[in-house]
Amino acid sequence: IVERARTAAGNLAHALKTPLSVLANAARTAHNGDLARLVREQVDSARRQVDYHLRRARSAAATRIPGMRTPVGPVAAGLSRTMQRIHADRDLEIVVEPIPDALAFRGEEQDLQELLGNVLDNACKWARRRVVVQARCDDGRLAITVDDDGKGIGVERRRDILSRGARADEQVEGSGLGLAIVDELARLYGGAIRLEDSPLGGLRAVLVLPVAS
Repeated sequence: IVERARTAAGNLAHALKTPLSVLANAARTAHNGDLARLVREQVDSARRQVDYHLRRARSAAATRIPGMRTPVGPVAAGLSRTMQRIHADRDLEIVVEPIPDALAFRGEEQDLQELLGNVLDNACKWARRRVVVQARCDDGRLAITVDDDGKGIGVERRRDILSRGARADEQVEGSGLGLAIVDELARLYGGAIRLEDSPLGGLRAVLVLPVAS
């Protein structure tokens, strides 16, 4: 039943993405500026809804599959290498502290990559020189911590940053939106993301997620 539900959700999402892409392309070539802008806004809204419900179906199914586990170490290491390549033009050090081989996320690898990838990407955008990733089991939950040595985000802005579309700085492309996605997906797993002051001087993001036994 779970597998059928996941397949149906995936099929529905992909079926909707094609006409949405057609509409988006039509909006880009339309001569009526106001109408084109309205179409683009609605297409973007529909795409977000499609992605949200697809993630929801996938995460709900994953938490119900016995034995579902994704080792954290390899995902963190892979994302670190990816971010190092993306930010190769900067003198940026990304450190992944040793993570126990047995420490695993109770969910899909794709979801962990999206969760940690967005948090790590945000940290790299804001960091001056250094980003540090740590993971541990804390009170029966998986806790992944990402610290950066950037300028940080004020306490009063942190809740706003977790709202979809809010940005910490309009000059930093995509800033904030990734964390809103993380908050949304983490909640679907019964988890959360916390934003705190980092001992490095910037922002600390703590992902709290279900841990695999």
